[in-house]
Amino acid sequence: MKIEKYKEESVTGSKMGDYESKVIRKQIRVYGSVQGVGFRYRTEYAAESVGATGWVRNDADGSVLMEIQGTEEQIDKVFMMVSRGSYVEIRNMEAKTIPVLDKEYGFRTVETFDDFDGL
Repeated sequence: MKIEKYKEESVTGSKMGDYESKVIRKQIRVYGSVQGVGFRYRTEYAAESVGATGWVRNDADGSVLMEIQGTEEQIDKVFMMVSRGSYVEIRNMEAKTIPVLDKEYGFRTVETFDDFDGL
């Protein structure tokens, strides 16, 4: 499966040499066949294996929302690993760069927003 590079809504200036070493954080919404197919589990496993941090959750509209922090290369590797999985079909992604969080450790799956029944 070939995935096009996700659309960047907010771009920060960086030098080419920073590609591999500059830590960034992105909020990414993923659309397609991404719920009920192990997408969150695969994302968590892939992020942990490349050293990225953040979180992932299902949203009520059928999309998956995540915040992922690492180098551009680490984030790209996560999506390459996840897209290889059976049944996962990413149709579209929207991404924006957000501020890096200090002292974040690990990557986790968080509760779906709708799981709280309005609490």
